[in-house]
Amino acid sequence: MPRYFFHTHIDDDVIVDPDGRELADPDAAWAAARVLALQLLQGADGDPALFQAVLFVTDDSENVVLEFPLTDALVTEPVPESDEETRH
Repeated sequence: MPRYFFHTHIDDDVIVDPDGRELADPDAAWAAARVLALQLLQGADGDPALFQAVLFVTDDSENVVLEFPLTDALVTEPVPESDEETRH
């Protein structure tokens, strides 16, 4: 299984992920990045710099697989429309 590394870029600082995680594919890496972003934002204590932070996900060859702005984790999926009446 491929290994992905989640490096956090906050302003000019970089927090390097030295261990990475084995995940099935880039889609699984995206899902893991979203969870990590939510965890970082929840523990932010109002640090505004985290709202500009980005996770750079790389593979074993240090190629960037994806860039995940932490704020992207705050976007929710749209609620599907329903034919039923609203009950409130």
